[in-house]
Amino acid sequence: MLSVNTNYSAMIALQNLNATNESLADVQNRINTGLKVSGAKDNGAVFAIAEGQRARVSALSSVTDGINRASSAIDIALAAGTSIGKILQDMKSKAVSAQAQDLTTEQRQAIQADFDAFRAQIDQVANSAQFNGLNLVASGGANLNVLMSDLSQGTTGRQVASTVVAGLAPGLAAYMVGNGSVAAADTTGFTLNGVSIGTVTISATTTVQQYLDAVSTQTGGRVVASYNQSTGQFTYRAAEGVAVTNEFAVTNGGGASRTWLGHGGTAAAVAGGSVTTTVTNLDFTVGGSGALSTVSNAANLLANAGSALTTAGNIEAAITAINVQMASLGSQAKALDIQFDFLTSLSDTVEKGIGNLVDADLAKESAKLQSLQIKQQLGAQALSIANQSPQVLLSLFRS
Repeated sequence: MLSVNTNYSAMIALQNLNATNESLADVQNRINTGLKVSGAKDNGAVFAIAEGQRARVSALSSVTDGINRASSAIDIALAAGTSIGKILQDMKSKAVSAQAQDLTTEQRQAIQADFDAFRAQIDQVANSAQFNGLNLVASGGANLNVLMSDLSQGTTGRQVASTVVAGLAPGLAAYMVGNGSVAAADTTGFTLNGVSIGTVTISATTTVQQYLDAVSTQTGGRVVASYNQSTGQFTYRAAEGVAVTNEFAVTNGGGASRTWLGHGGTAAAVAGGSVTTTVTNLDFTVGGSGALSTVSNAANLLANAGSALTTAGNIEAAITAINVQMASLGSQAKALDIQFDFLTSLSDTVEKGIGNLVDADLAKESAKLQSLQIKQQLGAQALSIANQSPQVLLSLFRS
């Protein structure tokens, strides 16, 4: 039926043209943004997943920034330790020179003046080794807790804290036989639900770090030990089981009074928290409680050959101690570098995953654009033809 009131062909042509225009607008938007999912309207589920992962990328960036700051602080501490080590070598050289019996009073005074100047420089180096207000080698500093992951520990567990052991760092050797707290051949035993899962034996040369590593090794990673230099306390944590009150215990093997190992007692329940690592603050100042505790602030340490001999021995002990602590700092710096590389790779992988979800295939979109542009032209032509069809009615009314 022909009608001037209703042109069904034009309606169909217009609907198809509008649909083509909408598709063309979608393709142009994907080309302009580079995204196939640029908003919740495009695909709500995928958009929500992508936004969550974008938030994680941002969190990972914050974590790596913190690791970078910690690494920079450690690098400065290592540089300070290296400089102080060289100063100690110069001081020992002076102390050895002062052991000569044929020195005149004036010569000995000159050597003492050089020695005092070197000693004063140690504190200057240690106190100036700051990054962003943080100094890891000055007296009275605090440990640095570095966030290592954007995710919290997913497990709960139980932990046992030892009694306080003052002045233990950097090693156990200085705190061994003779004071009733730690002795060679002492052992630490670990049990879960009454079953032994490992034992660590102390030797006369065991250091704090070696002991902590041995706890993890001997228990197959089921127990992690840490030492807080500020409080002088060991903490042993087992991530397994929380249902039974005494399922995790730490026991001594050795003198009954040597409770530093952490008597079993009741293991306290702990929840999962932020994944952090602790960078131990070290005291590289003269006369402090750290590696240089044997370097005295007293005057006239080179007054005679005997005093110079004692001083040289004390400085040698300080050199050994600072080298041990430098090695520990270097290991922590390496661990931070490894974690930084991992988090950087993880962030890149997460971003790739986001791209897989939301990025547009521009080659495919380009082909679609060409096709839709042709369809648009054809649709416009079809609408024009459909609009002209009622004109046929005019021929029916001609005379």
